[in-house]
Amino acid sequence: MDPLGAPSQFVDVDSLPGWTDAYEAKQLDSHQNPIEKAQVDIRSPFPYRKDINAKIILWKGDVALLNCTAIVNTSNESLTDKNPVSESIFMHAGPDLRDELQKLKGCRTGEAKLTKGFNLAARFIIHTVGPKYKSRYRTAAESSLYSCYRNVLQLAKEQAMCSIGFCVINSLKRCYPLEDATHIALRTVRRFLEIHGETLEKVVFAVSELEEATYQKLLPLYFPRSLEEEIQSLPYLPADIGNAEGEPVVPERQIRITEKPGVPDDASDEEGLEADLSFIGSHAFARMEGDVDKQRRLILQGQLSEAALQKQHQRNYNRWLCQARAEDLSDIASLKALYQTGVDNCGRTVMVVVGRNIPVTLIDMEKALLYFIHVMDHIAVKEYVLVYFHTLTNDYNQLDSNFLKKLYDVVDAKYKRNLKALYFVHPTFRSKVSAWFFTTFTVSGLKDKIHYVESLQQLFTAIPPEQIDLPPFVLEYDARENGPYYSSYPPSPDL
Repeated sequence: MDPLGAPSQFVDVDSLPGWTDAYEAKQLDSHQNPIEKAQVDIRSPFPYRKDINAKIILWKGDVALLNCTAIVNTSNESLTDKNPVSESIFMHAGPDLRDELQKLKGCRTGEAKLTKGFNLAARFIIHTVGPKYKSRYRTAAESSLYSCYRNVLQLAKEQAMCSIGFCVINSLKRCYPLEDATHIALRTVRRFLEIHGETLEKVVFAVSELEEATYQKLLPLYFPRSLEEEIQSLPYLPADIGNAEGEPVVPERQIRITEKPGVPDDASDEEGLEADLSFIGSHAFARMEGDVDKQRRLILQGQLSEAALQKQHQRNYNRWLCQARAEDLSDIASLKALYQTGVDNCGRTVMVVVGRNIPVTLIDMEKALLYFIHVMDHIAVKEYVLVYFHTLTNDYNQLDSNFLKKLYDVVDAKYKRNLKALYFVHPTFRSKVSAWFFTTFTVSGLKDKIHYVESLQQLFTAIPPEQIDLPPFVLEYDARENGPYYSSYPPSPDL
C-alpha cells in the first residue's frame, strides 16, 4: 500500500508463486506416484534439485514493477535503447536514472553495470547489453549472451543481493532467436545456482505473454520439478549444454588455444599437439583420438611431457563428449545394454552392463562408445561400481579387446579413479582367461578391481537385491544353475 492507502503497483517477489508450486498442486490432484529409482536409466546433467527449484519464479509481468533487490535492464552500448523493458524502467525510476547513466559512459556487449533504482521498488538496476544476432556469427552471439547473464549474476553475488528479477535480455530489435536465447539464460542461471546458490534467495524470470510459452516449455529441462520430469525432459536437451558454468562449448577453440600462449615453457604442449595431428588417420577413431601408445612412447623418449599428454587427452575426451551430446543415440539406448540402477552397500552408484544385449556385429560400435560416454560422464564424477552380466552371451556379443582398449584410453581419468569394483557375473572359463590377458597385458589398474561372481546370491552380499534391476533371463539362468532366487537375503540355514 502507498501512504494514501491506495494499492501499490509494485509486486513483492515473496508473494509470487514459485516454479514448483503449481506442479506440486497438480501432482497432489492427480495422485501421481514419483518414479522409482530403479526405473531410472540415465540421469540428466541438470538433475532434480528441490533446493534450487525453490529459488526460481516464472512471472508474466513488467520487470520494472518487481520489489526485489535488483532488476535487469537490457539496453544498447550507449545505454539509451528504447525498448519496452527500458522505457518502463525509465518511466518508473524517474529522471535521475538518465542522469546517472550518462556518468557510466556506456556499456560494452556482454558487460553489466550497476545503478541505483531511484523511484523503483528495486534498490538497484543492473544494465547489460545483449548481442546483435547474425547466423554466421552465432558462436560469438552465444558467448556474448552467456556473458550478459553470467556478469549480471556475478555482480549480484559481489553486492550480496538476495533477489534478482531478469527481463529477457535478448531484445526483438537485436534479432536473437527466442528459444536459443532461453536455453542460454536458463542453463547459465542453473549452473550459477549450483555453484553459488547460497548467495541468492530468489531469481525471477519476468516475461511477456509472447515469451511465457517458451519459458514454460524449456524450464523443466534445466529445473525439473521431479525425478519423473527430469527423465521426461532429458531427450529435449540441446547438443551443447555448455561447460560446468553454462558457457557455450566451442570444440575448435578448445583445440587451438593454449593456456599460456607465447610462453616458452608451454612449447612442449604445442609440440604434443603437432605430434597428435601428424598421425591422425582417416578412420573414425583416429579422427577423435590420437595413437595413445605412440604418445606414451614419445613420453618415454622425452619428446612429450606428462602434463602435455594430460591436456591433449582432456581435449580429445571433450571432443568425444561434445559429439556424444550431438548424436542421436536412441537406437543404442533401446538395447538396454547399459543403465543405472541403485546403490551398493557402500552407497556407491551401480551401473549395469548386459552383455547379451550388445549385438556387436549389428551395431555401430563408435556410436556405442559415444553412448557409454554420454551416460557415464555424470556418473563417473563420484565413486561407482559396474556389474557386467556375461549371462548367456555368445560370439555375437563379445566385445573386441581393441574396442575395450580404445574405450579405456578415451575415457577421462575420473572413470578409472572412481571405478571401485567391476562385478563379472556368470563368467565362463574362456571369459576369465580373456579378462586375465586383457587386464594383465593391455590395460593397467583394472585387474585388482574385477570380482568374478558365480551366483546372484554372491552378488547380493555387495549389492542388496532391491538395489539392482535384474534382466529376467539372468534370474532364470541363475535359478536354473544355482537354485531359485529368494527375495529375502540371506537365506535361512535350512534352505
